[in-house]
Amino acid sequence: MNIENKDNKISYKTSIITADALYEMVFERVLNKTYFFKIDKSGNTESFIEEVEIDGIKYRPLPPNYNLVEKKVILFPSLATPYGSEEELIKEIHTFIHKYLDISETFEHIATYYVVFTWLYDRFNEVPYLRTIGDFGTGKSRFLQSIGVLCYKPIFTGGATTPSPIFRIIDEIKGTLIIDEADFKFSDMTSDIIKILNCGYQKGTPVLRSEGKGTFEVKAYDAFSPKIIATRETFTDKALESRFLVEEMGIGTLRKDIPRTLDESFYQEAENIRNKLLMWRLKNYFKPIEHRTDIIEGIHPRLNQIVIPLFSIIKDEKTREKLKTFIIKYNGELVADRGLSRESDIAFAIFKFEYDTNKKEVTVGEIAKYVNDDIFDFEDRLTPRKIGWYLRSRMQLKPYKTRKGFVLDLELNRQKLNFWKERYGITDSDIKGEKVNDVKVVNDLDTEITLTNEIKFS
Repeated sequence: MNIENKDNKISYKTSIITADALYEMVFERVLNKTYFFKIDKSGNTESFIEEVEIDGIKYRPLPPNYNLVEKKVILFPSLATPYGSEEELIKEIHTFIHKYLDISETFEHIATYYVVFTWLYDRFNEVPYLRTIGDFGTGKSRFLQSIGVLCYKPIFTGGATTPSPIFRIIDEIKGTLIIDEADFKFSDMTSDIIKILNCGYQKGTPVLRSEGKGTFEVKAYDAFSPKIIATRETFTDKALESRFLVEEMGIGTLRKDIPRTLDESFYQEAENIRNKLLMWRLKNYFKPIEHRTDIIEGIHPRLNQIVIPLFSIIKDEKTREKLKTFIIKYNGELVADRGLSRESDIAFAIFKFEYDTNKKEVTVGEIAKYVNDDIFDFEDRLTPRKIGWYLRSRMQLKPYKTRKGFVLDLELNRQKLNFWKERYGITDSDIKGEKVNDVKVVNDLDTEITLTNEIKFS
């Protein structure tokens, strides 16, 4: 991966960041040339730079015949071009995603903001990840293509790739990692990918690897970067699962207006947007960023944590409110998904029992009866023994043994019970069996964003 020429003190880079300037590589495929575009802290710009010298070292962009460039493993802008206003840029990204990808309306907006975020991710200490889950033929690859092609220096790889080059390419390129079919065939490969994902969401947490033959050397690789992946199943590591914003594919019928194949116009449209996003990065990189600490009432704390960087890149308050609406809706969808779990059935049964009986203790057998009353298939019913296992091992609740069996004290476990009530979105209306009116939320992007001055490259 490293093609540094130490004898001539030439190092090849895709970007250079100093205290006073930012250089970004572009690739003009028609001319088959690579250059740097530069902006300094004062807003002064230069374009089509072939070489720059910093502290006695000469830096050049990766050559056009470099394999990862030539084979389009990594995509670059070809220029930095004006984009009008930030609002217009966001709408153009959203229109592109909607044109080529069939996903939920909520996730269309989340993906739009995520694309913008990737172009400034290195100004933050944490990054969220995007993921799609689905079986073969459900559109996972299209998800990666249509979103990933717009991101900052997207690095496309697949499940057939061994983890070793992935460590090196993230460390060197520092772009957006796109992994298709991330359900790796061998457990050791999966383990390596999980290391990249677990260490790569937070700045300053490198992955350590022992390398070499005979004499082994420990090397540290920086895995910090945005990541978009596709899998057929969830990961067993629940802490890792909580770092993803997830869209499930293949649920409904494919929209009729979605192109079945992608031709050259797709890639040209994407390049035009990347060119505008490069301009956006250059204009905003040295500007102060208000690192938001918004607490969105009613959503899961982990979800709140991973979306804070998305709020921080958006300057306009109205636009942030729109994103907040999408996140609240997305949280509701997550709660609905969690509501299909055994733990949610048990939590609901406990609260339902308390409401019906007004008792402050419940036996494991009584919980089993309440759970099984709503299960029609005999084979799916839970035994008191299994309920007890869920209470202790999965829900951290503490039943104790009495003459009438194992009993759960509701008051002693109130704090944890309330946690599960919030986690699974169990409402008092659900417990009482009351009907509530549906509230329709209208989502749009009709917001006003302050116009900023354009940069002109000489």
